[in-house]
Amino acid sequence: MTTHSHHDNVEKQFGSQAKAYLTSAVHASGRDLQRLAERLSDFPQANVLDMGCGAGHASFIAAQNVKRVVAYDLSSQMLEVVTQAAKEKGLGNISTRQGYAESLPFEDGTFDVVISRYSAHHWHDVGKALREVNRVLKPGGIVIVMDVMSPGHPVRDIWLQTVEALRDTSHVRDYSSGEWLSMINDASLITDTLLTDRLPLEFSSWVSRMRTPAVLTEAIRTYQESASSEVKAYFELREDGSFTSDTIMLEAHKAG
Repeated sequence: MTTHSHHDNVEKQFGSQAKAYLTSAVHASGRDLQRLAERLSDFPQANVLDMGCGAGHASFIAAQNVKRVVAYDLSSQMLEVVTQAAKEKGLGNISTRQGYAESLPFEDGTFDVVISRYSAHHWHDVGKALREVNRVLKPGGIVIVMDVMSPGHPVRDIWLQTVEALRDTSHVRDYSSGEWLSMINDASLITDTLLTDRLPLEFSSWVSRMRTPAVLTEAIRTYQESASSEVKAYFELREDGSFTSDTIMLEAHKAG
């Protein structure tokens, strides 16, 4: 799949689901958002970029703590949802911009902070996107990435990537903590903190949010039933298909 066709697929997948993501409990709340708010409160004058902003939940948190936020996403429908929700919330310091993660339409050294939440697993080339992050950050600026994380172990990794891809054809990869550390380093960014957590996912809302076709939903359920006892235990797989994933919250900075 070429970069262009993958980006088209991402936009197609998420455009029609924009409002579902605004009301999604998984996206609208979470310990990571609380941690993000606490961290951003240290930067009241910051200019922040939210890469792959989706329905804008991280942008809304950021806007309450910093000077200015640019909500950036490939989906124009997502950006429309962000604009409307920001208006309803009285957040006048959020602007939107459309584009790819791998090609940011901003000048060098534009931002004090770059954030990204539940988006990087859709990016065609995370390494290239992180190099762009480095470019648009000011010296000493920070990047905070929050995403679902691969357990690293091959058997568990294959299981996770398979159910993710069946649910969402725009899925590329959930990366392990080791992969993240390597990609951050390769982008000439310096890792400061890495925190992992667990995220329960309720099956019916998880598939309905992406409007996963019935045949693929059934394929996920069949695949889940065939999982080993080790996999079922690790992901806390339940009879209704609900399971628990690992998440990562990583902070790094650009050399001053």
